[in-house]
Amino acid sequence: MGWSFRKRIKVIPGVHLNLSKRGISTSVGVKGANVNFSKYGTTVSTTILGFSTRYKLSGKKPRAKLKPPSDSVSRSQSPSRPSLPLQNRNIPHPFLSDEPISSSNIQEITSQNMQGIKNAITLVHQRKNELESYLKKTTKAVSITKTNKILSYIFLYGFINKDIPRNMTRKIKAQEEAIAQAKSMIEQCYVRFNVDAGSEIKRKFEKLRESFEKLSTSHKIWDITSAHFHDRVAMRSSAGTLVKRWEVRFSLRSLPYIKSDNEALYLQNTNGPDIYIYPTFMMLYASEDSFAIIGIHELSFQQTYTRFTETSSIPRDTKTIDQTWAKVNKNGTPDRRFKNNYTIPVVRYGHINLSTRTGLREEYEFSNYEFTEDFGRAFKDFQTEFKS
Repeated sequence: MGWSFRKRIKVIPGVHLNLSKRGISTSVGVKGANVNFSKYGTTVSTTILGFSTRYKLSGKKPRAKLKPPSDSVSRSQSPSRPSLPLQNRNIPHPFLSDEPISSSNIQEITSQNMQGIKNAITLVHQRKNELESYLKKTTKAVSITKTNKILSYIFLYGFINKDIPRNMTRKIKAQEEAIAQAKSMIEQCYVRFNVDAGSEIKRKFEKLRESFEKLSTSHKIWDITSAHFHDRVAMRSSAGTLVKRWEVRFSLRSLPYIKSDNEALYLQNTNGPDIYIYPTFMMLYASEDSFAIIGIHELSFQQTYTRFTETSSIPRDTKTIDQTWAKVNKNGTPDRRFKNNYTIPVVRYGHINLSTRTGLREEYEFSNYEFTEDFGRAFKDFQTEFKS
């Protein structure tokens, strides 16, 4: 397949993804009349007899983009935080609070410039549901017609008036043709994403997919659902943070109504919608009626490592980097007042944060740090190339 960069990408008839220096937007409509969804708002454009008009339905005027200082190139978009004594991290925790670590309401997360694509997928859902309802009614009608044809012979009136069974046969044939056509149309109810991009973007996404496949083989993958401060002095513990985690799985998977040249990177989520990462956008999917779409360029991605005081069994692909005691003094030495005070291993886990300004807020931890580091590097490379 040849890859070349285009400023306008056709998603489905009437829906286009537009790429420009100002960002990404979605256009829905036909020549002469369309609606544009972008981060600046929603605009209606019409052209009649050579006269063009534009109406802004919502949003604000774009602000001038300020050039960041030279020393802020590698900084995160979030404000810096002081270093904290954490149970399982040697860096600031971006979501550390007594609140659960979870995303906002799924209806509020979709990016403004991805609203057009979401609308297109919603229309596909509606069309599929209508066809399935029609298919169910037609299948039932065929069954009734076949039964009536049999009854016409049982009660002899089918032999007396042969037009009755002949008409029923023609009706059955027409109904069966309608069923076949409906099934074919249901199979075509999907949104096709064919994204043309530079060869460098293609290469980096393939590298991202390969690193994700390795990451998914980690012996343990956890969804971190809460993290809060822990009083080390009162509990005589070396842990400064307590976390709640649930084991999940990652894999390559695609939603049935989205067709793409690349399978999505699937991230299972225990306390919210599952995550599907495609080459140009990320989808949070709970059901056909409950999903959100976020542009890859809007995602804030952070990859780090954690020092975890592991009281459970140590995964086979995890490295032990230190040890502590069940009961410790402020300076980390064992508290001799407690009998049978035992040692606890400190291990190194991989860690990633996913967040957006629209409300995405997810955190994962991995038993294999090396695979996490490779994935983090590949993701940042791809995201940087995509933005450029």
